[in-house]
Amino acid sequence: MKNEFGRVECFRMHDVIRHLAIDKAEEECFGKVYEGHGTFSLRGTCRLSIQGTNIVPLDQSSATHVREIYTCMSSVDIGFLRPILASSLLLSTLDLEGSKIQMLPNEVFSLFNLRFLRLRKTGIEMLPAAIGRLQNLEVLDIVRTCLLSLPKNVAKLRKLRHLHASTKINEGYFSRQGGVKVPRGIRNLTGLHVLGKLRHFGVDDVTREHALFLRAALLNMSSLVSLAINMSNKNEVLPLQELCLPESLSDLVLIGQLENKKMPRILSSWLHLNNLTHLELVFSKLDENSFSSLMVLSNLCFLSLCKSYDGKTLCFSAQSFPRLTKLRILGAVQLNQIQIAEDALGSLAMLRFLQCPELKRLPHGIEYLTALDELYLLDTADEFIEMLRQEPEANECKEELKKISRIKIVIVQSTEKNFRQGIVSSNGNEFSGSRLGC
Repeated sequence: MKNEFGRVECFRMHDVIRHLAIDKAEEECFGKVYEGHGTFSLRGTCRLSIQGTNIVPLDQSSATHVREIYTCMSSVDIGFLRPILASSLLLSTLDLEGSKIQMLPNEVFSLFNLRFLRLRKTGIEMLPAAIGRLQNLEVLDIVRTCLLSLPKNVAKLRKLRHLHASTKINEGYFSRQGGVKVPRGIRNLTGLHVLGKLRHFGVDDVTREHALFLRAALLNMSSLVSLAINMSNKNEVLPLQELCLPESLSDLVLIGQLENKKMPRILSSWLHLNNLTHLELVFSKLDENSFSSLMVLSNLCFLSLCKSYDGKTLCFSAQSFPRLTKLRILGAVQLNQIQIAEDALGSLAMLRFLQCPELKRLPHGIEYLTALDELYLLDTADEFIEMLRQEPEANECKEELKKISRIKIVIVQSTEKNFRQGIVSSNGNEFSGSRLGC
């Protein structure tokens, strides 16, 4: 499966091919997969992938040649890895992404040769001062953790080239990334990519007073690909008219209010952003007029409006968003009508409406979306959900289902009523529904 940038995110492999690949990797001493059962030895392997939860203590005497460790299960007990970490002095890569650990064991900080440490999407709440002992660390990934700040000893990691850090903030169904406070000594890490080469940049707790400083910084980021700006509170207005975005930008996340009256002029100054394919807006307070000004961004492939649309009607005019493949509308509490022109959204494959309590009907014109594969409706109007729950033979329900007869997967869900129904079209004409547990 590819993301909106065309890069492969995941793929399926036949189980026979997988077993052949694993056997070949062991034969070549490239790596081994531990699935938590049977006898297992690390002897003669350089890489270990842990893909099971029933882990028993492994033989640490055979772990001296291990260079890389990857965990692929969230429930892995890091305690079972301690003997291996203690004896794997040559370890250069430790990837614990997605595991539920809250604190790193002390053995990690004795891994002098460690160059890559990934704690992304873990429960890590703090990093001790001992992190400064990892003098050869080049990559530290602590994205979407529970960390709020970094210890001052991070500034001792002189060879650090890539620092990815953010904290996860949950707001009901919606979660976003917040900033992590860094020590002042971070400026002494000369190995970090300088602003001119920086490709990913996010800044949190921004106020209007920061606008000029932010503008000056962005002018130096000629290679910037991803930018996230989070205002100090949801009522703070984003100073977009004072920013100069680089042509290289492809991914933009803006958290804060937009000035609706200035949006046409601001967006007309973005026409040079030919690479911009991913746009997420949070707390923007867009209305019918300001939303239409977004349509000048004709190269967008992904658009997400989270608690960002305050209008009652959402219109997609002719030829709007021709390359958009994914559209997500969340928390549009007044939205009750959607109009889609016949030649709008020609590439749309995924459409999601979440927490739109006034939405009582399918979008008018949804039948024109011939590329649409997935439609997800969460917590729309009660009468809309009840209508779709009727037997397909019911006249009103039948008419609505006709509009989405080409869509492969339709999910209708209500959290309040503990109801989730999947409607799957197998041949383009007939539908079957089933009640699923939430």
